[in-house]
Amino acid sequence: MNRRKFIHYIGCGCLSLGLNSCSSTPITQRKQLKLIPEHKLNAQAAQIYEKIKKKEKLSDDKKKLNEIKNIGKKIEDSISKYFDDQNIPDPTLGFDWEYILIEKDKVKNAWCMPGGKIAIYTGILPITKNTNGLAAVMGHEIAHAVAKHSVERASRGVLLKTGTSLIDIFSGGKLSQVNRATGMNTVGLLSQIGIMNPFNRRQESEADYLGMIFSSLSGFDIRETVKIWERMKLANKGKEPSEFMSTHPSSSNRIKQINDWMSEVIINYPPNA
Repeated sequence: MNRRKFIHYIGCGCLSLGLNSCSSTPITQRKQLKLIPEHKLNAQAAQIYEKIKKKEKLSDDKKKLNEIKNIGKKIEDSISKYFDDQNIPDPTLGFDWEYILIEKDKVKNAWCMPGGKIAIYTGILPITKNTNGLAAVMGHEIAHAVAKHSVERASRGVLLKTGTSLIDIFSGGKLSQVNRATGMNTVGLLSQIGIMNPFNRRQESEADYLGMIFSSLSGFDIRETVKIWERMKLANKGKEPSEFMSTHPSSSNRIKQINDWMSEVIINYPPNA
């Protein structure tokens, strides 16, 4: 088979696969590409979560952990009720929700793995400050799982890897030569800056928006969300990387977007509990 036919068949195959794997995020209706089975990613996430529970020091602050679990349960129930009321399939159906509090005061972070496996680090508690602040952070992290962002990232990673390999093949190995000469993954770096970082920033903004909706549906005061990012900005002391090089929007841009969304979310997504 000559090179032209090979490119044609590969291109058609990728296009067909992509068209058959398209779906949309809940509420925002942004088109997504999903090549990786969600159940497979959820199973892998559950295994990793168990390892993290054994490796990390879990907080013995039962009161705070119970608060986290109570907030999480409210958000879980509100999400399911919203989609049920809208007669839309619940994207959290099949989630095995779980919450841990990790004792790391220097880590200002929280995350939610595919399938509803959530971790809060003690270092973010001075930033969240209160129940509404904690609900805002948890709503954001849960939104990543609800919107299937991990499935989407894994799928795009597969396409990028395949595309990079094909480019190298049909350039006669020139890209590999550049990488060896410079000592860096040139294509990988350009792909990250030009494709994956903006893509991830879009996911982060989407999680901000959906997180506000889920927190509002659960009866929490989403006006605290702006205050969180103001406190985060102060805590970072201006040491954020430039937005161009980052996977996250800058705190300033986040604050502006959140303020722009505030009235709409309060009006259109009142508490449903």
